[in-house]
Amino acid sequence: MNSTVNTEAKAIQRLSPEWLDKAEYPFESRFQLIEGHAMHYVDEGQGDILLMVHGTPVWSFLYRHCIKHLSAHYRCIALDHLGFGLSDKPNNADYTPQAHARRLTAFVNALNLKDITIITQDYGGPVSMDYAVHHPNNVRRLIVANSWMWSLPRMEQGGKIFNNALGKWLYLQYGFSPKVLIPQSFGDKKKLSPTVHAHYLAPLDTPTNRIATFGLVQALDGNRAWYNTLQTKASMLADKPILILWGMRDRFVRAIDHLPLWKSLWHKAEVVEIPYAGHFVEEEASERILEEMQRFLERTRS
Repeated sequence: MNSTVNTEAKAIQRLSPEWLDKAEYPFESRFQLIEGHAMHYVDEGQGDILLMVHGTPVWSFLYRHCIKHLSAHYRCIALDHLGFGLSDKPNNADYTPQAHARRLTAFVNALNLKDITIITQDYGGPVSMDYAVHHPNNVRRLIVANSWMWSLPRMEQGGKIFNNALGKWLYLQYGFSPKVLIPQSFGDKKKLSPTVHAHYLAPLDTPTNRIATFGLVQALDGNRAWYNTLQTKASMLADKPILILWGMRDRFVRAIDHLPLWKSLWHKAEVVEIPYAGHFVEEEASERILEEMQRFLERTRS
């Protein structure tokens, strides 16, 4: 563990919340101190580094199937952004996507990760692409699922809808994001079991613990300059091996809006459309995406 992790973080590392099913998530918890806060991550296996970067309102639990299977041949690292999962949730932190990107860069530097493959989805896309376009020489390949790296009118409108007193109440007091948006994001809601859903509800159980989710929905609007920078620099990644996985029943990050943009940015990318899955393909189509990931990783292994 990096020397910057203090005694308090080491003590936290030994703890596991009662609600966490260790059969579902049987990984050793580790903590890295970033900007004075403990960020949780798992680090399983050896070999090429696969860095898994989640979006909102989920956490590294989303990648549990990937970690279980891929860690036999790869070093799988999955972090929880500040304000999510088992990471600290300070009520006065900066929860803009730019801040998450800054902390991701600090995390990669702290662990001295080299020649990484980024696996990402949802808001993890622009957050991790910020790292990738500024450090292309340290990125080996990319796997992107149901994500974006631009600002579109429909997304900006979503930010405007919730950026008010009612939206704040829905996100902080009611827990709208994990309670409503996660089930609505599934192509088939029956595939979201109560046990799995509980693992996304539990880390976001109080208004303070939900601040990060509200920060990211607010940030859907008003960040065009940042997104424009990402798009402008995206060509620096065009020659990397790239796999795009897409749940075609995604109601929020819709294929009709986003897939053409990914294809226009990266003409050589492999695109796999999964017709029955929604936004969280890692949950709904875990076997299929693992097959696609394993094939892609093996084919692009040097």
